[in-house]
Amino acid sequence: MADIISREIHLVSRPDGMPNKANFAIAQTKLEPLPVQKVLVRNLYMSVDPYMRGRMSDRKSYVPPFELGKPMNGGAVGEVLESRAKEFKQGDIVTSNFGWREYFIAAPQDLRLVSNEIQPLSLYLGALGMTGLTAWAGLNLVNVKADDVIYISGAAGAVGSVAGQIAKLRGCHVIGSAGSTEKVKFLQEDCGFDAAFNYINPIAEQLKIYAPDGIDVYFDNVGGATLEAALSALRLHGRIIACGGISGYNEENPQPGPSNLFNMITKRLTMKGLIVSDWLDHQTEFEREVGGYFQAGQLKSKETVVVGIDQAVGAFIGLFEGKNIGKMLVKLD
Repeated sequence: MADIISREIHLVSRPDGMPNKANFAIAQTKLEPLPVQKVLVRNLYMSVDPYMRGRMSDRKSYVPPFELGKPMNGGAVGEVLESRAKEFKQGDIVTSNFGWREYFIAAPQDLRLVSNEIQPLSLYLGALGMTGLTAWAGLNLVNVKADDVIYISGAAGAVGSVAGQIAKLRGCHVIGSAGSTEKVKFLQEDCGFDAAFNYINPIAEQLKIYAPDGIDVYFDNVGGATLEAALSALRLHGRIIACGGISGYNEENPQPGPSNLFNMITKRLTMKGLIVSDWLDHQTEFEREVGGYFQAGQLKSKETVVVGIDQAVGAFIGLFEGKNIGKMLVKLD
């Protein structure tokens, strides 16, 4: 096979607050001849996700920080171009954590074979991938059940929109907040939420309107003032799924916690943190339930897709500017 030159995105400086394009660079690398027991893959789609912001800072977390001057990584789905390992053959479709690049060579254990009958293949990064698993795991984490009133923040995003739809299918009353009229319409008309509102309006007041008797579950993707409003709205023995806190990801100095945290005591609330990697051994169970919803036409997937690896940084920054509805993806051209 002819020499392959792969473009890849490097982190070249650590962001101070909101990331900008100067923190990144596009580099080119020439791939080595394919070794025995290795697989050559061309990426078709790559994922950009809010959690990656934490990896751009040089501080200890549940995942190691990105190294400066080296390719970043993240979820990707690609096609096997050549294989010298018995586990894969040319034309196979695989998922990996080798995003932010056009081509790569990997060991078989770092790849996961998926069916090319699912279209678009980008679904393996969204509703049928880590995004969907995160939504599903969050609901299971606090035993969300029929008749629960659940409020989801960041509801028009990749995780929130799937979590809301699954909750509806389980018989919940679902309320969501998002950042534009278009997103609110998406939640109501496409995702079937019972109610949705723009968080530019006072959240506590909106929750009194749409959940006058309170909420049972809060699926937190935002943190900050939204968490504070939810703490006031939660009923006795309510549950909080602590999935994300995008409102504070670019804060260099963390803000004080909610002023009404004492509600945790007086209402006997439960708050559980969620890291999706803890749920990987439930992949088969997730695929059976959520894959079944999708194949039955009961679950809709919304994607915001940009084209070209040179657009990947802009797509990532766009997550914090509210430019995505559903999953933000980069299609490799």
